[in-house]
Amino acid sequence: MSTDSNAQLEFDVSVEIPRGTRNKYEIDHATGRIRLDRRLFTSMVYPTDYGYIENTLGEDGDPLDALVLLTDSVIPGAIVEARAIGVFKMVDEAGGDDKILTVPAGDPRWDAYNDIDDVEPFLLKEIQHFFETYKALEPGKSVEEGSHWVGAAEAQKVVGEAIARAQAEGFSTARWVVPSH
Repeated sequence: MSTDSNAQLEFDVSVEIPRGTRNKYEIDHATGRIRLDRRLFTSMVYPTDYGYIENTLGEDGDPLDALVLLTDSVIPGAIVEARAIGVFKMVDEAGGDDKILTVPAGDPRWDAYNDIDDVEPFLLKEIQHFFETYKALEPGKSVEEGSHWVGAAEAQKVVGEAIARAQAEGFSTARWVVPSH
């Protein structure tokens, strides 16, 4: 993780799910292998590449979720150096489940994207609709009403808190740890 000259936090996002699929993949943190968790019950596809921010711990006890806006989708397991431009505040059956909206760091195609207002409003609505309804047919899964978008400053705060939470808990998403002697 680093900070660029504009004081924007940069971090690695591990992409688990490419844009355009109904398959929900998850990286097994013990082995680093990609597992098919399930196929979405609804006839919807992920609207962006989706994964998690390395070495963070969200309110739900998992690494902090990240949406990555990319020109071309990447494969599951790819690492994208990214920066936060917004956050979709969401609560599901497990509690707070924020989704950090990111763009690739250092990619000039995304330099003009610095805050939520720089994103096409229809794309934000599409992403919001997906997350408000993608669990609708799954038993025991739900999304509470009141989900909403907030900007880059709040997103950076959420990421910072998730990094601090992971450090306080001794949590790491590193898959290959050298045993101590």
